[in-house]
Amino acid sequence: MSTRPVVAVVGGSSCTAVEAALAEELGRLLAQGGAVVVCGGLTGVMEAVAKGVRAAGGLTIGVLPGNDARDANAFIDVPLATGMGEMRNALIVRVAGAIVAIGGGTGTLSEIALALRIGTPVVGLRDNFAGVTDMPRVADAPAAASWALERAARRDR
Repeated sequence: MSTRPVVAVVGGSSCTAVEAALAEELGRLLAQGGAVVVCGGLTGVMEAVAKGVRAAGGLTIGVLPGNDARDANAFIDVPLATGMGEMRNALIVRVAGAIVAIGGGTGTLSEIALALRIGTPVVGLRDNFAGVTDMPRVADAPAAASWALERAARRDR
C-alpha cells in the first residue's frame, strides 16, 4: 500500500508578507508533489501554507490548540481540535515525515527542538533561528519542497 508523504509546515501566527508568500508557494509545491500538509491550523504562516495547498487541490490538516474546530483558518480541510494548547506542537512534529520552518517565534522554536530531539527531518526556509539551532537551511520554496518531499517519502517506507 502506498501512502502520501506527510509534511508539516511550522511558523509564526503572524508573519511578514515575504514569509506569507514563501509559505503559500511552498504549500502549492507540496500539494503538487502529493503531500498531505499538516500545520497548526491558525493564522500567519499556517494560513498562508494552507491557502497554497488549497489552490493546488491538496489536503490540509490543522492541529489546533483549542477545543473548537471552527477556530481553524478557512483553508484547513481537516481541523483537529486537540484542547492541548501548545502541547499540540508535539503532535504536529510526531505525525510529519519532514518539517519546514518559516519565520517563527518561540512556538516554532519548540517545534524545531522537538523535531530534532525525535529525529524528524527539519529544514529552515527564512526561519528566525540561525545561530540558535543547527539544522539545514534552503534559499527558496522549491528547494524546501524538494527537500521535504524527499525526506518524508523516505520516512514513510
